[in-house]
Amino acid sequence: MESSGRVEMPAAFEDALIDQLAQLIADMLDRLMAHNDQIPLLPESLTRFHSRSAPSITVLDYLKRIVKFTNVEKSCLLITLHYIDQICARMPLFTLSSLTCHRFIIASITVSSKGLCDAFCTNSLYAKVGGISVTELNILEREFLSAIDWRLTCTRELLQDYYVNLVRTHSSGQLVIAGSLSPTSTFSDSDLEMDSGQSRPPSPCEAVLRVRHRHRPSVHETSTILVDPATIAQDVARRPTVEQNMAFAALKESRGPAD
Repeated sequence: MESSGRVEMPAAFEDALIDQLAQLIADMLDRLMAHNDQIPLLPESLTRFHSRSAPSITVLDYLKRIVKFTNVEKSCLLITLHYIDQICARMPLFTLSSLTCHRFIIASITVSSKGLCDAFCTNSLYAKVGGISVTELNILEREFLSAIDWRLTCTRELLQDYYVNLVRTHSSGQLVIAGSLSPTSTFSDSDLEMDSGQSRPPSPCEAVLRVRHRHRPSVHETSTILVDPATIAQDVARRPTVEQNMAFAALKESRGPAD
């Protein structure tokens, strides 16, 4: 339903069309990649997920291809965001960029489908759909499971929170959750938690990266998308965040080479 330029989305992610979920996720990932592609690639940050060059297919078309040929379930699409949070918390140097996003997605879909669904495809099909070899997918799958510490599941409530925040932070600014009174992408400064403690305005990507978990007011961590600290070991949670590493790198660059 559309009213005054606004587009109404279902209240529950289960009721959304899977193509709608793909568009929401692609919109967020595109902004995240645009942000992370500006970060210099360091040798120590290279992973199995890095391609030599960015794939020519867009993230949205890649997700649509996966949806079409693998019959992936909605929960498996959404939990990809949870996996991003987990891996970025456990591997601070990892960034989801145009070089890593596509391989991350196909590895995530492969792992989540096997872990959450009664029926799933073979690795040969996932590899063909993803545009990589079976051998490469097998390696990525093992790397992925290790990176998330085999934590394959999360609650339905958490997936719903990801969905709501994807809607409310959509780049169009016109999406609303069914029953809400205003565009869900409109939020105040109180909805954001800046781990630096400074009052500078957030960048467009930081608005995506640092949306507060509204239904869990005890959450104070900063994550790539939406943090669930219950899934992160305390010693891991104390490591520098991606944003802190970026700020440190920017500081060193501004000071120039050491004398």
